[in-house]
Amino acid sequence: MKTAIVHEWLVNYAGSEKCVESFINIWPDADVFTLVDFLDDDLRGVILKGKKTKTSFIQHLPYAKKQHRKYLPLFPRAIESFNLKNYELIISSSHSVAKGVRTKKNQLHICYCHTPMRYAWDEAEYYLKEAKLDSGIKGWVSHLVLKYLRKWDIKSSNNVNYFIANSQHIANKIKRIYNRESDVIYPPVDVNKFSLTTEKEDFYLTASRLVPYKRMDLIVDAFAKMLDKKLVVIGSGPEKEKILAKATPNIDVIGYQDFESLRDYMQKAKAFVFAAEEDFGIIVVEAMACGTPVIAGNYGGTAESVIDGVTGILFKKQDVESIVEAVKKFDVISHSINYREIRLHSEKFSREMFEDKIKSYVDEKIELFEKNKK
Repeated sequence: MKTAIVHEWLVNYAGSEKCVESFINIWPDADVFTLVDFLDDDLRGVILKGKKTKTSFIQHLPYAKKQHRKYLPLFPRAIESFNLKNYELIISSSHSVAKGVRTKKNQLHICYCHTPMRYAWDEAEYYLKEAKLDSGIKGWVSHLVLKYLRKWDIKSSNNVNYFIANSQHIANKIKRIYNRESDVIYPPVDVNKFSLTTEKEDFYLTASRLVPYKRMDLIVDAFAKMLDKKLVVIGSGPEKEKILAKATPNIDVIGYQDFESLRDYMQKAKAFVFAAEEDFGIIVVEAMACGTPVIAGNYGGTAESVIDGVTGILFKKQDVESIVEAVKKFDVISHSINYREIRLHSEKFSREMFEDKIKSYVDEKIELFEKNKK
């Protein structure tokens, strides 16, 4: 079947782009559509295998390279502008508007949903507050835009024949927001880029972009109460100064690290600590691929990837006290942790497993689609 792959934007190499990479591995002849494409040559080779993309009018708007998100109100119109009438199979990789491409009854549209549009739904007020768009005239206009986006988002969900969720956490959101059922296939993790290390050192590690929703501040505050435990913080972002100001002598904030350095810290860490409520949380599985146990929240995607008491410790609440309690609980069981078992568990989330499951799922739906056409 002539295939189109649709993604919101291609500007870096995060979890959703890793899915696009796998989709191109599965369907190398597919055409790729995206609102904007500003990948450098190296990433273009990794994700797109050198393929050219078809972009929307937003690609040519002022400052689109660094500030494309500011054109959010135009995203629905931009995604609907793509002409996909000559494609039989459409695979959308959607965390915003990609699922909203226009389709017809003779086309099969399968959406791999990373999350329903988070800045229109569960995290809307948070995003408005962070952007200082929650009051006055700007707040009034922003809420009108939100109302429009929500209405469009629900309506455009009808363009999808089948939803695949990247976790049960997201499947629940798809049901609640779109009233649609979905099947869960966890996203690809390049576990083979990490290796098991059984000799751990006496420090805890956390790594993430330093942005508010990652809740790195909670982890730093927790370790500020445990001066006998060393914490290494990797990452950069707008919250860096805030994190540095909170750091006590037992906390090293070392900023951004390249992949090799991050992997080295992951392999040697006593445990990896994570407090964000993520759709899935690929970095958590990467840590486990090193045989490193994880201390994370029993919410979001980490509740599904971490086995409490086996591959790490899960805490119930997203607060300082819960993290402190979880670290102390981990200390009690740390001597009995099986690093090889943790590594083996991570392999269930490998890229190879993902691609096999996606291909089998789509092949099954194609067969059913063709059967129903006759």
